[in-house]
Amino acid sequence: MKKIITILLQILFIHVFLFLGSAVKAIVPLPIPASMVGLLLLFLALWLGIIKLEWVEQGGNWLLAELLLFFIPSAVGIVNYEEMLSWQGLKSILLVGISTFIVISATAFIAERLNSWKVREM
Repeated sequence: MKKIITILLQILFIHVFLFLGSAVKAIVPLPIPASMVGLLLLFLALWLGIIKLEWVEQGGNWLLAELLLFFIPSAVGIVNYEEMLSWQGLKSILLVGISTFIVISATAFIAERLNSWKVREM
C-alpha cells in the first residue's frame, strides 16, 4: 500500500511540472506544447539538483510501463475515419511510423548515453 501511495504522490509531483509548463506557455508564447515545456522544466530541475531523482523515479517508471494505455483511445478512434484506409492514410501512417522510429531511436541513444555517464560517475 505504501508503494502505491508513493507512486501516486510522485505522479502528482510530475503533474506539478505539467502545470508549471502550462503557466510558462500562457505567459511566454512558445511554439512547443505546454507538456514539453513542463518536461523541460522537470529535466532542468533534476539536472540542477533542485529535485532528486528519487522524488519522481517510481512514478515515472509506472507511467512509462503503462504508456500503451494512453495510446489505445487514439488508436481505436482511427477506425472511425475511412480516409485513413486510403492512400493518403497510408502516407500518413508511414510518416507516423518513420517519425516514431526516429523518436524511439533518439530516446534510446540518449538513454544509453545517460546510463553510461551514470555508470562512469559511480
